[in-house]
Amino acid sequence: MELNTFFPYRLARLAEVVSQATAQVYSERFGLMRDEWRIVAALAGQTAMKTTRLMESSTLDKMRVSRAIARLEENGLIARTPDPEDGRAWLVALQPAGMALYKKIEPMVQAREEFLLAALSESERVAFNAAMDKVYSRAEQLVRQG
Repeated sequence: MELNTFFPYRLARLAEVVSQATAQVYSERFGLMRDEWRIVAALAGQTAMKTTRLMESSTLDKMRVSRAIARLEENGLIARTPDPEDGRAWLVALQPAGMALYKKIEPMVQAREEFLLAALSESERVAFNAAMDKVYSRAEQLVRQG
């Protein structure tokens, strides 16, 4: 097996470099770490979200979500309240400062996304998205099967 042509390796490298290119916007200009941005973006447009749902939507483990939430809360960007349905869980919501920050960052990361995807024609974008969906579905199948 040649590592440089191994699909999972190539995909991981692509994901990492795309993530780094996007992170330049929110880390250098706004001081957010990648995990924090994922939490802010996941909460945008939501009234509140359980921490377990944040773990799912951000693809972060419990410890990373907990640390990101603590930093965001310390900076006044989010607030946590006890979940009335589960005394052990928390509900997390963006505060006005968090939403204002999201509204500043979102157009910039969208511009980065557009720059990256501008390398593809419209038909290539459609095919790329369809291919990603198919591979994602197959990967989920393998995860379920064990």
